[in-house]
Parts: sequence; C-alpha cells; structure tokens
Amino acid sequence: MSSITDQHTEWFSERFNAVLVNVERVIRGKSDQIATALVALFAEGHLLLDDVPGTGKTTLAKSIARSMQASSGRIQFTPDLLPSDVTGGMVYDQSNGTFEFRPGPIFANVVLADEINRASPKTQAALLEVMEERHVTIDGESRPVPRPFIVIATQNPVEQEGTYRLPEAQLDRFLLRTSIGYPDLAAEVDAVKRVTAGAAPSDLEPVVSVDDVREMIAIAGHVHVDDSIYDYVVRLVAASRTVESLRLGASTRGALALVKASRTLAATQGRPYVTVDDVKVLAPAALAHRLLLSPDAELRGVDPADLVDDLLDRIDIPTPVRSS
Repeated sequence: MSSITDQHTEWFSERFNAVLVNVERVIRGKSDQIATALVALFAEGHLLLDDVPGTGKTTLAKSIARSMQASSGRIQFTPDLLPSDVTGGMVYDQSNGTFEFRPGPIFANVVLADEINRASPKTQAALLEVMEERHVTIDGESRPVPRPFIVIATQNPVEQEGTYRLPEAQLDRFLLRTSIGYPDLAAEVDAVKRVTAGAAPSDLEPVVSVDDVREMIAIAGHVHVDDSIYDYVVRLVAASRTVESLRLGASTRGALALVKASRTLAATQGRPYVTVDDVKVLAPAALAHRLLLSPDAELRGVDPADLVDDLLDRIDIPTPVRSS
C-alpha cells in the first residue's frame, strides 16, 4: 500500500467505531480511554495504564481481544515472577527425551501485563524486550509473537506498598499512557448491576477480524503527514527539553510516537491526512510519561500532563496543509 484515499480511511473509521461501541457494551462511560487504547493498537504501539486496582483494566484488554476475534493473555507481575514466566522456555519431554518450546503468555495478540511495577527489573526487561523486538529468542532461535500485538501494562501508584518505579528508558517504550479511573456514579451503578447479572467480555461478539486489524494498521501507517506537522511535532518535543521543571524532556522516540498515534487518530476520523488538532489531542498521552520532573517539581506535585499543555499553548502552530 503506497498511498491511501478517503475511502480507505472511511472504511477504517467504520470498523474502529464498531470496535469502540462493542467494548463500551462492557465498559461504560470511558469512551476516551477506550479510544486511546485502540489508537495504540492500530498504531502498533503499547499502552501504559496508571491506575489503582479494580478499575476495569483486565476487562478492557479482554473486550478488545474479543471484539476482533483475537487471542489474549494475562501476566500478573509479582516480585518472584521470572523472565521465563513471561516469555516461556524449553521444557524436557520425557516421552521422547527431547526439549520442546513451551510458549509463555506473551504469545497473544492482546497481552495484559498487570501491575508491571511489582516485578523485578530483570522480569520487566524481558517483557519490554519482547515489546520492542516483537519476538522471543530462546536457544538461539527467534520466535515471533502474533501480529497484531499490543501490551496493555498497568502500573499501580508508586506510593503503594511493594511497587517499584519504572525506569525512564522503559517508560519510553510505551506509545501512549492513560488512566481509566473510577466511573461516575451512574456508570458505576450500571457496571455493578451488569456484572452481578453475569455480563462479561466473553459475551461480546467479534465485530472485526484479525485480518481487518492488520489492514487497519497498514492504512494508519500510510496516513499523510505534511512537513509542517513533522516540524511542529519536533519543535514541541525539543521545547520540552528546555522546561525548568524537568530534568529530562521527551526524546526523539517521543516525536515518533506522537506522529504514529496522530496518523491513527486521523484515520479514526475518516481523514487520510494529519492535522494539528490530532497532535494536540494525543500530545499529553504520548509525551507526559516521557518527562522526568526535577526534585523540586516533584515536591510541588507538578503534573507532567500540565507541562505538555503549557507547551501546546506556547509553540506556534503551522498552517494546515492537505496532501493533494
């Protein structure tokens, strides 16, 4: 696919909205968060959820997988979890006296890595390596994970007992970060009623196929980005490195993530080109977790997302240009 048309993105938008509506049948009142997760999926990135337990993270991952007839896996991270518990490993088969590979839960289309910051750095690194490389190497043999492939990782607040802050280099591997949060009163009442009545992600019917998802990923990757948009994104990221409240601004990977996510967001709107508004909508989710606050800013309780909003207000926007 060398180029795309309005028809491609309209087809993409219809299927994206079908998945969104389907997931909302189980998770009510969280359209923006579901859309962010789906943008990460179709941009071939990974999602980090900063949330307290019990807000529907597992349900979100299962509902997305169910909606596209895909496989799902769940890894509960604990301090004693080993890298092989994530990736799998060679197991001796006594019946024929040979070793055979037994895949771990990472070999699924949608993988929920629950409470990732409770595991040891070595186990975290094993997961993040698969996220980046999209394959597992054991005994010198490379074994690719299924495509599409997304890791939805959850991170408990660091002040909770038994949690460890993820290093900045690992946070940088996540395309987007968001938080589901608690629902409003009406949505929470509805959720309690439906779940106690037996409603579950397994009740959902698939609305797209895995082949559809692969096609959607290809379409999102070919949405046009004007040079002025590239310039705007890079200026935005570069400006983050000069903010006094930060010890470390966003890297070039942050600019790449923001462009990839903006392409996908444009396709969800049925557009084959990116606008400044696409960038602005996704900038906090794509950049805030890549910013390292100074000690003074941490003590003052500065929110990195607010710093991104400040940058969006300060950086001059380009004149929108559509590809002919």
